[in-house]
Amino acid sequence: MRRIIRSGIGTTAGFGLASHSKDELDSIHYSTLQILQDTGIKVMSAQALEVFHGGGCMVDRLDGYGIVRIPSYVVEECTFWTPRTIVYHGRNPDDDYVAEPNRVGFTTFGGCINVIDPQTRRLRRATKQDCGDLSRLCDYLDEICVAERTVNSTDVPDGTISVHNLDALATNTGKHIFLGADSVHALQVMVELAAASVGGMENFRKRPIFTVNVCPMSPLTLPNNTCEVIMEAAKLGVGVMVMPMALSGGTSSATLAGTLVTHNAEVLSAIVLAQLVQKGLPCTYASTSTILDLRFGTSAIGSPEYGMINASIAKLAQYYRLPSFVGGGASDSKIPDIQSGYEFTLSATMSALAGANIVFGSGVLEQGLTIDFGKIVLDAEMIRMIQIAIKGIEITDEKLAMDVIHEVGHGGAYITHEHSLRSMRSQSRAKLFDRRSRNDWMELTQGKELRDQAYETAMDILQHHKPYPLPEGASAAMDEIVKDFEKEIAKQGGA
Repeated sequence: MRRIIRSGIGTTAGFGLASHSKDELDSIHYSTLQILQDTGIKVMSAQALEVFHGGGCMVDRLDGYGIVRIPSYVVEECTFWTPRTIVYHGRNPDDDYVAEPNRVGFTTFGGCINVIDPQTRRLRRATKQDCGDLSRLCDYLDEICVAERTVNSTDVPDGTISVHNLDALATNTGKHIFLGADSVHALQVMVELAAASVGGMENFRKRPIFTVNVCPMSPLTLPNNTCEVIMEAAKLGVGVMVMPMALSGGTSSATLAGTLVTHNAEVLSAIVLAQLVQKGLPCTYASTSTILDLRFGTSAIGSPEYGMINASIAKLAQYYRLPSFVGGGASDSKIPDIQSGYEFTLSATMSALAGANIVFGSGVLEQGLTIDFGKIVLDAEMIRMIQIAIKGIEITDEKLAMDVIHEVGHGGAYITHEHSLRSMRSQSRAKLFDRRSRNDWMELTQGKELRDQAYETAMDILQHHKPYPLPEGASAAMDEIVKDFEKEIAKQGGA
């Protein structure tokens, strides 16, 4: 039977989450404009105050800070100047990630200070070695689209952590890197370091391999270091990812809608600053906002509200046509157990269905304090399933399989049909999650727990995976840059 193609048939690109109507997003937008224009933003950098003033904002100067009131036309002009899509370049061109509307990728949580050792399974402080090892693990996993500095290098001198973090990351992954900078000078050194890792400054300027993370302080504050890093990044041509960390009921409204308004105001004020310094600078709209559990005084990143807030933030980013980097998949559990699996799946799926460009949170436990090697492997397994699910069911003449249905007819067998053989590779496939019979499972694994299998997989990857190689001489040059920076910081500390 020949089925002639139909004209004008509507199709969908996959499953999605309609978390807000256009009118609701308009309400958040206009409320944000009112807050920015009437209440304003507290800005703690004298240089940033000058930039805002020169861009048409009203500035009230007080003792050590200023209140900046941003007219609505300035906000809307600056968001319009911000690029709609971003190519997040990696050292390995094959790992470039294009952030376009509704393209959904995943990465790990960032900035943890503790790690569960994959060999001893005991909690300890994270080191630079861990930062590199975790980057290498994520470099191997196809489910991780960009690299976050999962842990901070807590075993290095104060003031040098971000430089050491980038050194560990750039050495161990070919993917684009997201991380913060301790200071303007640290950011300058990080650019030197990144340039060395790609064969020179000219190559880095063409293909910047990292984006600098900045965090406004909730409520409605741009701290001095945040402002200065934004402005320096704009001058250097390094993209900026703006990530408030509001706690609903603590540092933002106890209502989630109110939290969205102040979160939005904080992000947009930072983007305005970046665009006033360098029109067209790539900016990523980000979030790790959640609720403050008022019973325990903890940030509840495993809560349903975490997924709800971050799915809404993804929609706000789409409203402004900006790339998004939002939370999803984090857990409050202390070990990679059933709680952590449930919490990962709930919020990661919500953010993915909302169309976030990057959903970050895999591997994390304990309210963002602890990262776990095995959990990253387990989360990658779930990421693969989520990505299959959000693709939806393709409805085409070929996929409707009418000829096959007619041929098999009543009471026939599809399992022996050539069409089933052709289609089997399109089915979801688990690597660690097991679909075998109990007897086959026992024979293969001897009944080993999934968590143990995940740790073994992580260790095997660390032992055998070789990341994209650095250019000749780059490793020595990077070592020298890091050592020189350490000496500078040591002198400043002794001065």
